[in-house]
Amino acid sequence: MPAVKRVLFVCVENSNRSQMAEAFARIHGAGRVEALSAGSRPSGRVNPKAIAAMAEKGYDLTTHTSKGLEPFNGQQVDVAVTMGCGDNCPLVLAERRLDWQITDPRDLPADQFNTVRDEIEQRVLELLATL
Repeated sequence: MPAVKRVLFVCVENSNRSQMAEAFARIHGAGRVEALSAGSRPSGRVNPKAIAAMAEKGYDLTTHTSKGLEPFNGQQVDVAVTMGCGDNCPLVLAERRLDWQITDPRDLPADQFNTVRDEIEQRVLELLATL
């Protein structure tokens, strides 16, 4: 049986994009990946819009918390995916690094927020196919 891959998703606030990416990796990569997320400047809360958007997909994001990168410094992950914050995690030891240029949906109306959510899901599926 192949080893479980550690995947860290990083955005600025760890309240929208990286939280949803972590959730989708848990949904679609169950048993194959350990999905984690963090923010380069965490907001301290998960956006209620992200919670609502993921509830539509059957995932409870209320169990997540917004957190920073400090716990991951010096920690090995298989893949580090940044979204909109560039490579702000140089102390995270990653075998592979990706930067997804995804719009921050924080201030978007629900329909546009959900478009971003769906883009994140598609990218997570594509990533999982490469692991």
